[in-house]
Amino acid sequence: MLDSSLDKIAEKILSLDEASLSGLWDKYKNRMEHFETSKEWEKSVIIYFIIHAVRVKNQIFNEQILRMQSQNRETEKPKIPKGRPTLRRVK
Repeated sequence: MLDSSLDKIAEKILSLDEASLSGLWDKYKNRMEHFETSKEWEKSVIIYFIIHAVRVKNQIFNEQILRMQSQNRETEKPKIPKGRPTLRRVK
């Protein structure tokens, strides 16, 4: 039951746009930094870390994509044999 609930929450979070979330990051950071003994403060902390988690996830994802692309470029480059090239004279 708990696993299923967390899975649904993750699906909803993944559907959110990072740019929109980033606009809210400062708002929830400020709320979190001003401690109160209230449910609203607790929710602000959770929301702040959800936004942060999405940003970190996207950063890791982008770094991995770039790494994969650079590896693909390296494997696609033609191998140049080392040493003296074999040349023929053509008339």
